[in-house]
Amino acid sequence: MTELNSQASWFWQVIMISNMIKDHLIPHLLFGTIILLLMILAASWLHHTSSHTEPSLPPGPRSLPIVGYLPFLDPNLHTQFTDMAQTYGPIFTVRVGSMVNIVINTPELAKVVVRDQDETFANRILTVAGSIGSHGGQDIACSNYNANLRNLRKLLVHEALSNKNLKECSGFRRDAVRKMIRNVHGKMGSAIKLNEVVFSTEAEVVTRMMWDNSSNGNDDRVVAELHTLIPEINEILGQPNVSDVFPSLARFDLQGVGRHMKRCITKLERILTSIIDDRIESNFKKREDAVGVKKDFLQILLELKDQKDATSINITQMKALLVDIVIGGTDTTMIVVEWAMTEIMKNDSVMKRVQEELVEVVGLNNNVNESHLPKLEYLEATIKETLRLYPPGPLLIPRSPSQTCTVGGYTIPKGCTIFLNVWSIHRDPRYWDNPLEFNPDRFFKYKGTNKYDFSGNNLKFIPFGSGRRSCPGIPLAMKMQMYILASLLHSFSWSLPKGEEHDLSHKTGIALIKRKPLVVIPSQRLPNASLYM
Repeated sequence: MTELNSQASWFWQVIMISNMIKDHLIPHLLFGTIILLLMILAASWLHHTSSHTEPSLPPGPRSLPIVGYLPFLDPNLHTQFTDMAQTYGPIFTVRVGSMVNIVINTPELAKVVVRDQDETFANRILTVAGSIGSHGGQDIACSNYNANLRNLRKLLVHEALSNKNLKECSGFRRDAVRKMIRNVHGKMGSAIKLNEVVFSTEAEVVTRMMWDNSSNGNDDRVVAELHTLIPEINEILGQPNVSDVFPSLARFDLQGVGRHMKRCITKLERILTSIIDDRIESNFKKREDAVGVKKDFLQILLELKDQKDATSINITQMKALLVDIVIGGTDTTMIVVEWAMTEIMKNDSVMKRVQEELVEVVGLNNNVNESHLPKLEYLEATIKETLRLYPPGPLLIPRSPSQTCTVGGYTIPKGCTIFLNVWSIHRDPRYWDNPLEFNPDRFFKYKGTNKYDFSGNNLKFIPFGSGRRSCPGIPLAMKMQMYILASLLHSFSWSLPKGEEHDLSHKTGIALIKRKPLVVIPSQRLPNASLYM
């Protein structure tokens, strides 16, 4: 009986608990469940709303898994990107492997990068070849924006490229240009490669400025070796490399780009090391104290190396800086002069006006001197027009933001690659009348103003970049381009070899070069043969 009563009590307790759950707990549980569901829905809605209020990446073409857009890229990226801007707009994204690339095609958007957020976008993306050539970004061209870069750039600009130093080195430029004229005169009637003539002249100027007081600073053998190495290095720097697209494969160096670059840089640094060692062994510093002996740039670098303060540099930084100067100071001038001469020879009216101006300013019984250059306004306009149509770096050196930011209403992620498409900006009909026509008058009509100078102040014309990562060598480059071109056009008449036609096709690596080098035949233009001696 007790057991039955106990079972009955348990039964009624279960009934009572059940009724309590039904009457009290279930409504509470149902209410809690409803609240939980509402909270989940609210959170989902908030996430959905916030994801739509944050800017997205710029639009761009669809990409394949893993490789992205890589299989569809053209070797001439600047022209392909210009065409793509017609479809995707002035700013777009191209994914290549693990890399996010943002391409900017208008001066308005470029302004955000080089002016409004210049410091944010002042970093570089190091390629395998670039890293080897710069010792891991210890030079000016490839370094991120840091104290090392600021120190090296200040050193270069103040000690080598200042107005005072350029004036003091005018004799180097005069001697090199006179030597060029003598050499070309000795080859009159024969076909010559113009780029070889120009490169040798520019290389002699740069090497004398850097280490004039070295025993082998003005050695033709050094110039010849540089002429072999530098175009090869630039070609490697511009070569697409699967190791850059897929960093995990870099250690395999599948294309041999790293090995090739190491060989070239080792040869170049062997030349530089020999010059540095000769200077140290010659105890130049003691001779430097002599009255009237000027320090060259190498001596200044060696003295800074021995200092123990914020301005000191190590031997690796010294070599990386000298590599920058030798490469950047020679190849660009050669490329610009070759393109300018190609267009001038192709356009008879331009050739006539350039040479008439030279006769008026210089005279047929005189050689071109640097004092004449500021008066050669039409020639300057011709060089500007050359740089507009054939910018040496049509995509400049890519930048990379140090933090995620916004450009044109789109998110630009930290560490991505930023291409400024100068080719597109310089040929945009919104900013240039008849943009594909070679017409120096478009610049000549702005004479007396700085509307289109070389320093990137007007973002419709930025052949050497703009902002804190613009080319520091502009003053020397413009002097040499003007001086060499004026001297060649004043001293000689020029023609193509029989059966040859003008060729404007190009190919790109790190720079925009003629696919077919310009071969020309010079003939004497000045009446007095002594002017060629």
